[in-house]
Amino acid sequence: MKTFPFSLTLGTTALCGWLAAGGAMAEGAFDAALRLDPADYTAVTVTLDGKPLALRRYEAVYVGKPVAMAAEQPARRMGPGGSPSAAETQALADPLTYQKLAIFVPETAGTQSAMILNVNNGGWFASDLRPDITEGAAYVSDSDTDKVGAALAAGYVYVDLGSRGRGIVAADGSLPGKAPAAVVDAKAAIRFLRLNDAVLPGSAERIVITGTSGGGGLSSVVAASGNSPDYLPFLAAIGAAGVAADGSSSLADDVFAVIAYCPITDLGHADMAYEWLFDGIRSVDNTAEGRWPDVAQAASATLAAGYPAYLDGLGLTLADGTPLTSATMKTAIAVEVQRTVERHLANGGTVPTLGAAFEISLRHPGGEDRVSVVNDWLSVEGGKVTELNLDAFLRFVTATSALKPVPAFDRSANTRNPGVDGENTLFGTATQPYANFTAYAWAANEVAGDGMGADDTGQDWATYSAGEGAALAAQVRLINPMAYLGTGAKAAPHWYIRHGMIDRDTSFAVELALAAAARSDSDVKTVDFHLPWMTPHTGDYDVQETYGWLKGVLAQGK
Repeated sequence: MKTFPFSLTLGTTALCGWLAAGGAMAEGAFDAALRLDPADYTAVTVTLDGKPLALRRYEAVYVGKPVAMAAEQPARRMGPGGSPSAAETQALADPLTYQKLAIFVPETAGTQSAMILNVNNGGWFASDLRPDITEGAAYVSDSDTDKVGAALAAGYVYVDLGSRGRGIVAADGSLPGKAPAAVVDAKAAIRFLRLNDAVLPGSAERIVITGTSGGGGLSSVVAASGNSPDYLPFLAAIGAAGVAADGSSSLADDVFAVIAYCPITDLGHADMAYEWLFDGIRSVDNTAEGRWPDVAQAASATLAAGYPAYLDGLGLTLADGTPLTSATMKTAIAVEVQRTVERHLANGGTVPTLGAAFEISLRHPGGEDRVSVVNDWLSVEGGKVTELNLDAFLRFVTATSALKPVPAFDRSANTRNPGVDGENTLFGTATQPYANFTAYAWAANEVAGDGMGADDTGQDWATYSAGEGAALAAQVRLINPMAYLGTGAKAAPHWYIRHGMIDRDTSFAVELALAAAARSDSDVKTVDFHLPWMTPHTGDYDVQETYGWLKGVLAQGK
């Protein structure tokens, strides 16, 4: 008989006394409606390694009060392959698709099998339910890009999730994907799996959440913030499992492990981290238009100057105990790059000599591009790095893919980077198209009448965010794993983080800081962090390594 975790609103001592006195756990207000009928499934047959495999497919709305969506949705929704849909609008066949999940149970699943929870919110956009497994499809267990095949071969339960995010419109015309909606939906799905743990094969105590880019960021914050009461009001609003009418909780939403590829996270500081790392390159002719305009260079310098104080205030250390600060971060990045190069050499790879060119394949949803970039930063001998120039390496990275505009995330029109298409569309109220969420963009906002910025409010960011803008500041915190690691939240014990060696979509500093913060959390047992060789902004490219790692940590137990 499986048991459920105790209420998040009771301490252990109080709970024991309450149960001894004959107390009973308050059931979630919608638990009865959210329980699965174990017989209500669709039989699916796929081919795995050339042999038929029978699956049970369950599909359900995982909350009791789902948000109905408009029949027509705007273009900036996630399309096939994780890229924004190209259509101006798209008809929505199922108004509840953003709060549905599909559970695939292979006939080989046991009571302790892991549950792989896939989130697909690239760019923090909403993701309608688009299952990875379809009737008659063929999968293989030995591919580095077929995670379905690896999961099914291991007997894992495979769960695809639809969840809210930026870029969707509700039936009433509001914008229901504002932060922290994506995190809340993922937590609600986890609670749904726990509620139904007794009737499903697999173990809801072994949930492994995984995603790429914004989905990697989403996975990271879910993994960092397990069981935090901060999310209970949001979970109650959508009728999540285990949330009682009085707001208490009888179910947990922590996870066993996270597999996060290139997580776009710590958004409140990501612009500063980006410019701190790449500031010196802004003055170089590295864009098709030529030199960055003076206003962008000035913005870059201002943002860069703010990052050291933030980083130094985190109190992070590397695995060997070395402080991870603004004085040591670039060295730490160089060390990670060196490790990547030497792993590549140990695996039989080669490196062009100085002055010769790297020939690099850049895979993307539309196909593959090849770029040729001169090696002016790396020398090797005897399988070891003998010279690595970090500044030249960073220029090399931006030669494979041009830098983002300034600011990269909280866009600001004063640098010719207008603010209705960046991550700031993730923030604000359900009636605001966007909201600036950092001190720089708030001060630089010059759009009269948009309700934000010093121009409209007469307040700087510090004053506004501490007062009438407290809800906006909370949105930024609620999607930031750094705000929860090292706190009373229940962090996932096992972390697998990958950020490509030539990925410029966020700063390497953000990723190293995340890995260090996870490593320092007392709940965390393992952190596996690498910068894979010549890998751009993408995910699920190292399936054999990933699922080998997962097999190992599952063998350790929780």
